[in-house]
Amino acid sequence: MNADADPGSGLPPSGTTVVSLDSPSPSRGATSAPAPGAADEGRTTTSPMGPGSRLWATSLERAALPLVLLLLVVIFSVLRPTSFATTDNAAAILGAQAVLVVVALGLLVPLRCGDFDLSVGGTLTLATMIVAVLNGQHGLPLWLSILAALAAGAAVGAINGFFVIVFGINSFIVTIGIGTFLLGVVSWLSDNRIVSGIDSALLDLVVLTRVLGIPLAFYYALALCLLMWFVFERTATGRRWLFVGAGRDVARLSGIKVDRNRWGALITSGAVAALAGVLYAGTTGSADPRGGVAYLLPAFAAAFLGATSIQPGQFNPFGTLVAAYFLLVGITGLQMLGAEPYVQDLFYGGALVLAVALSQLLRGRRPQELG
Repeated sequence: MNADADPGSGLPPSGTTVVSLDSPSPSRGATSAPAPGAADEGRTTTSPMGPGSRLWATSLERAALPLVLLLLVVIFSVLRPTSFATTDNAAAILGAQAVLVVVALGLLVPLRCGDFDLSVGGTLTLATMIVAVLNGQHGLPLWLSILAALAAGAAVGAINGFFVIVFGINSFIVTIGIGTFLLGVVSWLSDNRIVSGIDSALLDLVVLTRVLGIPLAFYYALALCLLMWFVFERTATGRRWLFVGAGRDVARLSGIKVDRNRWGALITSGAVAALAGVLYAGTTGSADPRGGVAYLLPAFAAAFLGATSIQPGQFNPFGTLVAAYFLLVGITGLQMLGAEPYVQDLFYGGALVLAVALSQLLRGRRPQELG
């Protein structure tokens, strides 16, 4: 069993870097004074790049993915002006695919803490089925069915945290096992059939009602992105998650309840995955016992690819938002060009490997920033 003990009132071991929660980055912890002459030596070392060149390189790195996304939009619009470059297609990409964005955003929280949650596909499917069964088959009010789905998602996250924290099992193993278990539960609940009959009010709240021609689902995803950015960048909780992912031993010495934060991150991920399930139910009007499985790989691809953009080296919400729509635009454009169905798997799989490779390169340059 893992013990999450406070550092106590004694001084930390000699040479230990103690990090304050008031610091915006783990790299700004308290360190000992430099040795005599160290400052002079530091001034004699010059970078091969001037300040202007470094600023340009950093800005280009942050904006690279958004620029590539814009380039894709232009290319596909030129190649398929009557099908891709239409308001209906834009609304479909932004609104109908908001489920993927929400799933990917939920993954960021445990990833910032250094954990994986591979149960999000099963959690999404379970939440969708709960809404369909309770509301569509048993006639429970829609709001109560949604509340039950969100509670179930949080409960899945709590179960994940129990096995990860209390038993010390790797989060990768636990969550992939729980996710598979959930798919079995969903098949049992639905008799392995698609369940329909969901109140049409949910469809109105998700895809039928539009603002500026875009379904409300997109605005829900955007609001979640803004909320997560605020939590990550402007709250003590967000800083704790970043510290935990950067180094759990140092985080403990700083007084952070590491296990409590990891557990809370997994609960949050489960609840957000359930929210994605509710959006899925509102998008399709039904529950597919295998509907959430297809979101797992692209969600991780978006999370890791997003860590190379906007805030390179960190899992960040806006980078994930851009990465998710980069993947969606790429797939949609290729399909309109007549690509075979297997190209989607090639695209998502290749994007995930490339994103992880780029994240590893950034980790080597900024080891304290990637959770």
